[in-house]
Amino acid sequence: MKLLREILYKVEINSVVGSTSLSINKIGFDSRLISDGDMYIAITGVNVDGHSFISQAIQNGANCIVCEKTPENKTDGVVYVNVKSSRKALAIISSNYFDNPSSKLNLIGVTGTNGKTTIATLLFDLYTELEIKSGLISTVKISYDNKNFQANQTTPDSLSINRFLSEMVNSNVRYCFMEVSSHGIDQNRTDGLVFKGGIFTNLTHDHLDYHESFENYRDTKKQFFDLLSNNSFALTNNDDKNGMVMLQNTIAEKYTYSLNSVSDFKAKILESSFDGMLLKINSTEFWSKLVGKFNAYNILSVYSAASILGLPKNELLKAMSSLDAVAGRFQFYKKNKITAIVDYAHTPDALENILKSINEIKTSENNLITVVGCGGNRDKSKRPLMGDIASNLSSKVIFTSDNPRFEDPEIIIEEMISGVRSTNSNKTISISNRKEAIKAACQFARTNDIILVAGKGHESYQEVKGVRSDFDDFEIVKELLNQKN
Repeated sequence: MKLLREILYKVEINSVVGSTSLSINKIGFDSRLISDGDMYIAITGVNVDGHSFISQAIQNGANCIVCEKTPENKTDGVVYVNVKSSRKALAIISSNYFDNPSSKLNLIGVTGTNGKTTIATLLFDLYTELEIKSGLISTVKISYDNKNFQANQTTPDSLSINRFLSEMVNSNVRYCFMEVSSHGIDQNRTDGLVFKGGIFTNLTHDHLDYHESFENYRDTKKQFFDLLSNNSFALTNNDDKNGMVMLQNTIAEKYTYSLNSVSDFKAKILESSFDGMLLKINSTEFWSKLVGKFNAYNILSVYSAASILGLPKNELLKAMSSLDAVAGRFQFYKKNKITAIVDYAHTPDALENILKSINEIKTSENNLITVVGCGGNRDKSKRPLMGDIASNLSSKVIFTSDNPRFEDPEIIIEEMISGVRSTNSNKTISISNRKEAIKAACQFARTNDIILVAGKGHESYQEVKGVRSDFDDFEIVKELLNQKN
């Protein structure tokens, strides 16, 4: 238990009705999970307003309510804390409740449009390889101390973040590598956290359905670096046109990495194949199992961050050479001289990067067959862009369903096709059933051809009309290639 006044430290409070000497058992923002002696924090969400469930939380035993709108009819014995922002309050209260665990380890945040999962996971894998106790909070999973938990969001809610960080501290974890999404920043999920460093990958077209404009999206990412302390570092991709924007107002120690411009950490691709890349980082050459120019950036950012954190160069490069690709990120399967690649590429830039990387490696005799769709109830403006990119950089494209959610997949496909140039229209076909689309790609493929299944990557489900059904691109393409004669 914690005293209320202790867990309200640094929260922006408008008013308090009742005593702050109250003891709090647990904190929560789901009224159904509240029990005796708990604090309930009423969050105004996109679809549901937590203030509507204050009475239910009290019936379940809540002795403290944190809210932006204090109820007119108050319950005796319940303390009401009116705050400026419930989301901010949740973040700071969560940190205080768990004794500010982020300050007790080295928390590194990775933000940008593409590459977050790969960079955070590779850093986690690198430190684990070097037997340095580490944790990971990513889109794919949350890991520490040989424990793995499924992730539901790129950046979890504040309560979950601090609970996991607290468990990591109790397990003597020294470093935690965490994806930081624009939604997470905007919704204050990272408020109150103490970051040892921040890494910026790139900024391209994504989430404009939420942020409404690219400028808002960019400025949200920038907030993360603006809030870093002078005891932390900020590492940015100097080849991205918004890379230096991220560093404009930060008081953290600034570092840059790049392939094409002058930076603190510079890399060059010397050789590239489907087996990996020979890279030169600053003055040292080393071989990586990862493939593609976009992965050269990811590898370089990992090297840069680890160097800043003090890992010796020789030890670092040796461990990095053994790192494998992250699940669902340029993940290979080869059968009968056909190469299948599964990748999470779900933005125009990510799709273009992976297609260009494949085209740079393959020969003119190899066909590149791409299976791709776009998610429903998300940014519609990127659909024609992805249709154009896929059809322009592939030998053949099969437009299909991704996670249509509550949209008609046929309409999503039509919007993708609207971006296809007339000169490329003969390359495209539409098969809305995703498994049938992958099956068709396998049937079209001949010796030495390449199949790219893009958009869902690591996801093990497909979401249709609110229902998630088992669906794993990698397992399905393996199954279908194994059936091919």
